[in-house]
Amino acid sequence: MDEREADAARRVILSGWITQGPEVAGFEQEFAQLVGAPYACAVSNCTTALHLALLAANVGPGDEVITVSHSFIATANVIRYCGGIPVFVDIEPATYNIDPSRIEAALTSRTRAILAVHQMGMPCNLGPIIEIARRRSIPVIEDAACAIGSEILWHGRWEKIGKPHGDIACFSFHPRKVISTGDGGMITTANKDWDARFRLLRQHAMSVPDTERHGSARVIFESYPVVGYNYRMTDIQAAVGREQIKRLSEIVARRRALAARYIELLAGVPGLRATTEPAYAHTNRQSYCVRLPERTDQRGVMQKMLDDGISTRRGIMCSHREAAYKNEPLRFPLPHSEAAQDGSILLPLYHQMSDADLLRVADSLRAALRCAPRDAVPPPPA
Repeated sequence: MDEREADAARRVILSGWITQGPEVAGFEQEFAQLVGAPYACAVSNCTTALHLALLAANVGPGDEVITVSHSFIATANVIRYCGGIPVFVDIEPATYNIDPSRIEAALTSRTRAILAVHQMGMPCNLGPIIEIARRRSIPVIEDAACAIGSEILWHGRWEKIGKPHGDIACFSFHPRKVISTGDGGMITTANKDWDARFRLLRQHAMSVPDTERHGSARVIFESYPVVGYNYRMTDIQAAVGREQIKRLSEIVARRRALAARYIELLAGVPGLRATTEPAYAHTNRQSYCVRLPERTDQRGVMQKMLDDGISTRRGIMCSHREAAYKNEPLRFPLPHSEAAQDGSILLPLYHQMSDADLLRVADSLRAALRCAPRDAVPPPPA
């Protein structure tokens, strides 16, 4: 961000209308056009977006949602918000995304949705997932929190994640994402009725939007027909988002170039593996994840790099290992998910990185691997 975002925020602050209003409407229109979605609804963050998506899919107490444990805990939490039960299936070790071949076995009469995550911006294999879902008339919700600007090869054409290809796609604008509004989220869909429901529920289920009431020449009394939520985005955030959208293609191109350079610099490190794009996907490189050589001390490598002044993050968490889910019955073993968490780290990757920065990170990682003890973690599954 720079003066363009600062000027946008200043303009809205001085306009006298700073909550959900005309800037939000403009952001929604521009986002929908960007990804090719008929409808886009802005909300306060991606967690609230996912919650509204599950409510639209009529997920309620006792209903099951098939998803992955290998994701930020919000993916599982939103299922719980609805009273539903997350049914965790394992990931593909090459992409870190949900393994479509494991979905059929997880289906039951109580399955109400499939929640597929585009992990770290890498599109998951939506084709077979949607085929399974359509046979059972089950909605597919895409957790696209990290995937703004990513693309999928769909019937011979490259299309943006968010079109949507499933039924609903949900995005995040948290500062760790490719573009940011400080915090915020977006829901895209082709279903007009669902979009209307998102808009109702995000604003306390108020029957008349405050923008309409404010601009009316007649006194209007609103009503509240159902229980709603305060999931609104502010006009300040939306104005920043509109500036960020203008930069998206440049940002994604830069991140992909940085990732390509990482691949070159780390190609000769024995046992180190990076995620690679399958033929159907173009990732935005929201994160750059590497799998450490087998039995490497993950924490030790991260600490050595931190001592060098380089911040890393562990592999993506697994929700089923957290105390909040210790009583959740685990129906299927998740060896690939657990191995990815225990054996991967995320290297620094941001738009302003220089080649000297990349060289420094690569050199530090090599040094950390040379002195890291082995046999600290079990080997990955076959």
